[in-house]
Amino acid sequence: MHLEQIQFFETILFESVGQEVHVSGYQFMGGGNINNAVSLDTDQGYFFVKWNESGQTDAFSCEASGLELLRRANEIPIPEVIGFGQNYQKAYLILEYIHSSRPQYNYWERFGHSLARLHTHTNHSFGLSHNNYIGSLQQINTPAEKWVEFFVEKRLKIQAGLALYNGELPKALFNKFEDLYKELPHMLPAAVPSLLHGDLWSGNVMVGPTGEVMLIDPAVYYGNREAELAFTKLFGGFPDNFYGAYNEISPLEPDFDERAAIYNLYPLLVHVNLFGSGYLSGIEKVLKRF
Repeated sequence: MHLEQIQFFETILFESVGQEVHVSGYQFMGGGNINNAVSLDTDQGYFFVKWNESGQTDAFSCEASGLELLRRANEIPIPEVIGFGQNYQKAYLILEYIHSSRPQYNYWERFGHSLARLHTHTNHSFGLSHNNYIGSLQQINTPAEKWVEFFVEKRLKIQAGLALYNGELPKALFNKFEDLYKELPHMLPAAVPSLLHGDLWSGNVMVGPTGEVMLIDPAVYYGNREAELAFTKLFGGFPDNFYGAYNEISPLEPDFDERAAIYNLYPLLVHVNLFGSGYLSGIEKVLKRF
């Protein structure tokens, strides 16, 4: 084992737990495209640690805040935040380690019911009291009273502008976004600001120790629940019984499936800005359609 790596882990554990914790081993895990991630085997049990040297010193404090907001809602199990901070010129986040097991027989139905209940936790405005991140991109959450205003100004315009600036979005497509903004007030129904995970796809859903759903890596804000459900459909979608169970608790408005493509312009733009123009074809299809 690399001694300096062990010293880093033991130092941040001491900062977070308040006592000496001895690391006997670690194993690298998938941490996404931005962060390093390991499971730590210690004399106090297992821990999950993410860290990076990107200079985004507030990214993990934002993630910790989002996880805690979801945990306080107490509708879906969320890993406990053990600590976060900076040391050894690295930013870090320590979470409880989740020992994943086999899914319960009604795993997806229970998830659909739980997500519907999460969305009943509401706020007086769309957005959040602070900005956070989706992937490595800052997510601007300046509050707004109306969903369409928030979606256009704080989601689509920011990401489309960034993609244009970086040369990833052609000017002709950017102009089509400008045309779409004028139409959206007639296309999107009014909504209540619901607590959203904000980055809900299969990669951020895991099986907990007793076979229940647990959620990780949020990009939390108060938004239209339809945007969250649309996001779940973007990369293959969840099973039909998940959506059926959601609708049992909180039925979606008619024609949601038509609107889902509009909401997914936001995560598609995020992917263009993170990974390049390979995601433009999906955007072109939606703009052509609407």
